[in-house]
Amino acid sequence: MEHNRHANDIVEITEPRLIVSNAGDILDLLANTHAKALILRREQLAPEFFDLKTGLAGDILQKFSTYDKRLAIIGDFSDVTSKALRDLIYECNQVGRTIFVPTTQAALEIFGL
Repeated sequence: MEHNRHANDIVEITEPRLIVSNAGDILDLLANTHAKALILRREQLAPEFFDLKTGLAGDILQKFSTYDKRLAIIGDFSDVTSKALRDLIYECNQVGRTIFVPTTQAALEIFGL
């Protein structure tokens, strides 16, 4: 699903079976869209993304920085018990390149739609 207003092209990935399990998956998504931002659901990210020791989150977030794109991860993060992951979510939300928010509407508002 695409959300467009002015020059803010945002693609929301709605395919429920899509699971991002490595940085290559993100590169494929980025290569196949003109969007300045992607919206993914928490469930579309492999569990390893949320285990910071695996390095998957860092690899994926680095791709968005390298290609000057934004990412919104939609979901309920109230169950996060890892201090490191809570800190990552907080820092990401402060910087704004990657955001962790509860709804698509919240992401669109932050991204300027």
